[in-house]
Amino acid sequence: MRSIKVLFATCLFAVAIIVGQSTESRAQGDRIQPYAENPRYWQYEGEPVLLLGGSEDDNLFQIPDLEEHLNLLASVGGNYIRNTMSARVIKGFEIQAFGKSPDGKFDLDQWNEEYWDRFETLLRLADEREIIVQIEVWDRFDYTDYGRFQSWSYCPYNPANNVNYTPEESGLETAYPAANHPSADKQPFFHTVPEMDDNIVPRKYQEAFVDKMLSHSLRYGNVLYCMNNETSTSPAWGQYWMTYIQDRASQAGVEVFTTDMFDEGWDLRDHADYRVAFDAPGLYTFLDISQNNANKNTVAKHWENIRFAHDRTQDDPRPINNVKVYGSDEYPPVSAYQQRVYYRWGSQSALRSFVMNVLGGCASTRFHRNESNGLGLTEPARNCIEAVRKLESLIKMWEVDPDDSLLSEHDAVEVFLAAKAGEQYAIYFVDGGSTVLTLPERHDYQLRWISIETGRWGPEGSLVDGGKTAISAPAEGGWIATVIRQ
Repeated sequence: MRSIKVLFATCLFAVAIIVGQSTESRAQGDRIQPYAENPRYWQYEGEPVLLLGGSEDDNLFQIPDLEEHLNLLASVGGNYIRNTMSARVIKGFEIQAFGKSPDGKFDLDQWNEEYWDRFETLLRLADEREIIVQIEVWDRFDYTDYGRFQSWSYCPYNPANNVNYTPEESGLETAYPAANHPSADKQPFFHTVPEMDDNIVPRKYQEAFVDKMLSHSLRYGNVLYCMNNETSTSPAWGQYWMTYIQDRASQAGVEVFTTDMFDEGWDLRDHADYRVAFDAPGLYTFLDISQNNANKNTVAKHWENIRFAHDRTQDDPRPINNVKVYGSDEYPPVSAYQQRVYYRWGSQSALRSFVMNVLGGCASTRFHRNESNGLGLTEPARNCIEAVRKLESLIKMWEVDPDDSLLSEHDAVEVFLAAKAGEQYAIYFVDGGSTVLTLPERHDYQLRWISIETGRWGPEGSLVDGGKTAISAPAEGGWIATVIRQ
């Protein structure tokens, strides 16, 4: 078949580009990688970094006001974005990765260079602002007829929309029942790898797409690679692509870090796919537990999951990321089920999850887009990011550990602590209230308050002689107290 031959040549050409342009911007030591002194966190340009973010869209490289949006993020201390490689047409400005033949159908042997120019621009602008880009290569909502998406109807990989293969040749249908949520895993697009269907016809084009993506991204040191958004297919699918990307990076002379994001994170202890990731550090070189931030979880379970992820990986510690934090008053529960189960829905739950991730020892946290149950980069999100950066100016999170045992006389889901005992303590009050902190005696400590809602400094004072010390938030709402030995 002509298209396969052309595609094979295209793949070889893409690999040549990767190898030839591999490290023009940053040496390996300056690229994003686990922090040498505490691999639970990232380092960038040789220095440890805490990744904080929020953005208005998922496929951020497609938005028309990209530079202004990144400037806004950087202005409040944000340094972390999510970028799905999606071309899902929702707002009208999105374009596809592939060119078209004279008859108007897509030709998967041709690229739409404007798509890739947009992607390159995102990488460049983020690099200039020291913003880390977490790519999601595949998103199941880009290949479905479910609900409001209807994305398979215009997807270039749909055999009805391209000149490269038929349904019979590709094993892909022209439509998938709208009743099947993508979590049902009825789309064979996600089964093409050798360990599954070994369907070489569409997989060749998938590989060419990944090669093209890497021809841009491997030249930048500010990129992390997540294989999927909320995948519910076999881990073999993501593992194939993690191996593929790691191999391509090795050929280019650089090291990259890869993971996958699984659907459902309500109970990490009992989820088989997460256990696979926790126990395979060579493939899952960092972790993403974003679904732990979904509103189905209680506050207690959210915290328990974070702690379990740390405990399970204590022999192979890696950064634990949260590229999506859900919750917004703009998207209240709309069904009886949501009203009954998703009781953490709302802006306050998003702020709480964001800060709990930081206190819990996660390497990153980012507000989900504000047009789909998230705060994005709206004012509450910006204020929260500023508040956490103020915390970081006093206490580096990679120097402390979660330790609620030092607190007493409070509800377990109302106050959280990270500390380096005897030296520095960060206490998060979810909504005002008080606690008792046990400090070494005969020492004095400086107390400073930071408001989560406003991002501003609050009162400050002193704690004299240590011991069991009562600490009360200055008002209702979310507050962080820093207690630092003098």
